[in-house]
Amino acid sequence: MELFSNKLLAKNSHFGRILIILVLFIGVMVMEFKTPTEYVFGYLYTGAILLTNYWFGRIATFQATVIAVCLTLLNLVIPGGELVKASTVASRLIAVMALIVTGVLSDRLRRSQEAIAVTRAKLESQEELVKLREDFASTLTHDLKTPLLGAIETIKAFQQEKFGPVLPTQQQVLSTMARSHQTSLQLVETLLDVYRNDTEGLKLDLAPVDLTILAEETAGDLMELAANRRVHLSVSYGDSDWRQSLWVRGDALQLHRVFNNLLVNAINHSRRGGRVEVVLEPQTSYQVVKILDTGAGIQPEQFSHLFERFYQGHSDRQAKGSGLGLYLSRQIIAAHGGIIWAENKVPTGAVFAFKLPVYPFQSLATV
Repeated sequence: MELFSNKLLAKNSHFGRILIILVLFIGVMVMEFKTPTEYVFGYLYTGAILLTNYWFGRIATFQATVIAVCLTLLNLVIPGGELVKASTVASRLIAVMALIVTGVLSDRLRRSQEAIAVTRAKLESQEELVKLREDFASTLTHDLKTPLLGAIETIKAFQQEKFGPVLPTQQQVLSTMARSHQTSLQLVETLLDVYRNDTEGLKLDLAPVDLTILAEETAGDLMELAANRRVHLSVSYGDSDWRQSLWVRGDALQLHRVFNNLLVNAINHSRRGGRVEVVLEPQTSYQVVKILDTGAGIQPEQFSHLFERFYQGHSDRQAKGSGLGLYLSRQIIAAHGGIIWAENKVPTGAVFAFKLPVYPFQSLATV
C-alpha cells in the first residue's frame, strides 16, 4: 500500500511539473501571437527551458528548446496580415540565439553536475572533493566567457545597424540585452578571479596609487546607477574641506574593483532617496576609506559572514548580488597588506571601510 502511495505521489508530481511548463509555454505564446510581430516575447521561453532541464533532463531540454525556437520564428507568419521588416526578423533571430544558448548551457551545466556526482562517489577525502569542485567551477566559468562575448558583439552589431535599420523600441530592447549580458560577463569574470586567487594567489602590479582619484573615478562611473536608484552619491575628505591625495603602493586596477564592489553594495542597500558617501581620511600610518550608506544596517549575526564567499545575507536591498563582491574585496585588500571591515552607522545605515599602508613618498600628496 505504501509503495502504491509513493508511486501515485511521484506520478502526480511528474504531471504537475509538465503542467507548469505547459502553462509557461502557453502564456508566452499568448503574448507572442496576440501582439504585433515586432514585439518579441520569445525570450520568456527561457524559463520553461530551464525548468525542463532541471526536471526532465537532456532530451526534454532539447525538445523544449526546439519548440521555443519554432514558436518564436512562427510568429513571423502567424497570425499574418503584417509586413515583416528586416529589423523584426533580426530581433527574432537574436531571440532564437538566446534560446539556443540557454538550452545548450543549461544542458552542459546539468551534464557537468552529473559528472561531479559520479566523480564525487569515487573521491576518498573531502579535501579532494573541494578541490574538484573549485577546478570545475573555474573551468566552467572560463568557458562561459566565450558565448557571452560573442552575444555581446552580435548585439553591438545590431545596435550599429550593420544588418539593417533598427527601430527605436528595438534599440531599447537591444540596450537592455547588452546590459544584461555585460552584467553576466562581469559576474563570470569575478567568479573566475575568485577561484584563481584562491588557488594561485592574487598577482599585483604595484605602483604609487592615489586613492582619491580612484574614488572620484569610480563614483563618476556609478552616478547613473545611483541616479536610477534615486540615491545621492558623493565623495568627501573627512574633517578637511580641501581635496587631499591618499597615496598608497598598490594595483590601481584591483583597488578600483574594491571601490566599485563596495559602492555598488552600498547603493543596492540604500533606500530610494538615501545617500551613499565615500569618506577619505589620511592618517599617519594608514590611508582610510569609508563607504557610508543610509540603508537598514547590518544584523549582528551577519558580521562574521559578510566577507565569506557567496554570502548574501538577508535584507531589503533593491538588487540581489552574487555574494562575491565583498569576498573578492577582502582578497584584494589582504594582498595589499591592508584591513577591511564593516560596522553599523548611527542612527541608521552601514559603514564598509578599509585601510592601506601609507606610501612614504609624501611629496606626491600635494595637489
